[in-house]
Amino acid sequence: MPLPNTSLRYVLVYVFETPAGPYLVDAGWDNDEAYDALSAGLVALGSRIEDIRGVLVTHVHPDHYGLAHRIREASGAWVSLHPADAAVIPQFEGSEPSPAFYGLLRRAGAPTSAIDEQRTALRMLASREIPRPDLLIEDGERPDVPGWDLTSVWTPGHTPGHLCFWEPRHRLLLSGDHVLPRITPNVPPPADEDGDTLGDFLESLDRLAERDALEVLPAHEHRFTDLGGRLAQLAGHHDRRFAEVLTALGEGREVAWDVAERMSWSRPWQEMDLLARRAAVGEAFAHLRALARRGLVIEKSGDAVRWSPADGVGSGA
Repeated sequence: MPLPNTSLRYVLVYVFETPAGPYLVDAGWDNDEAYDALSAGLVALGSRIEDIRGVLVTHVHPDHYGLAHRIREASGAWVSLHPADAAVIPQFEGSEPSPAFYGLLRRAGAPTSAIDEQRTALRMLASREIPRPDLLIEDGERPDVPGWDLTSVWTPGHTPGHLCFWEPRHRLLLSGDHVLPRITPNVPPPADEDGDTLGDFLESLDRLAERDALEVLPAHEHRFTDLGGRLAQLAGHHDRRFAEVLTALGEGREVAWDVAERMSWSRPWQEMDLLARRAAVGEAFAHLRALARRGLVIEKSGDAVRWSPADGVGSGA
């Protein structure tokens, strides 16, 4: 299903056919083009949007959750989320963005001009109201999808309540954004001083290593095999990022904004727009916090959080 104004271009929505009617994993972006694409896809399967019985949403981001309420209105289907993602819905509502969205740049030591520009950009993205889910699905629960043996697997990191779904009889893993075949999902900064979103993400990768998947069905790019190999690649990617962060700190960079400028991204820092830089800074912050939890970095709270290598830790260690 198509996505507007993004390099990802589309989100993959999966349909489980059942005697009761179709069930979806994820819903797509909330616009007419995506709704029409979903309708056409279901017609090709001999079904309609009005026949949908349930929508299992992997996480709360708008390319996955956005269209769910229109599907519910048309069909009466239930919509589900993990409780941790349902709890953050208010952050996306209102005519003004939540302070947490632009507060990141302040904590990251960004220039005042960048903070002001981001506040304006995020105001354009703010939503007034987002519908709530009908069902809350916890880790290990088995959603009622007739004829299929699905189990939810809680994989926090990309969002606090991200869910994957495991189908053991067919050895299928529906991985959402948690595991993609080529790119790595953005890991945002922790919401509080006790959080470690990147640590959560890496632990979630370990949980999926237990699954003997024949095929992985992600939310972007394409289906793939060799789950274990891809999990190892993702862990190695973040190890390299850790080394870059320690190198930046060894060069005297103290705030996440300056550390992010030193890290490797899919395109050069100088070519990023403000929202892309915000995502990069958030991920730099997540890496810094994870290193602090490992005892390799010292975190000093303040209006802008400052970081330094722990005693005995060299750059790139």
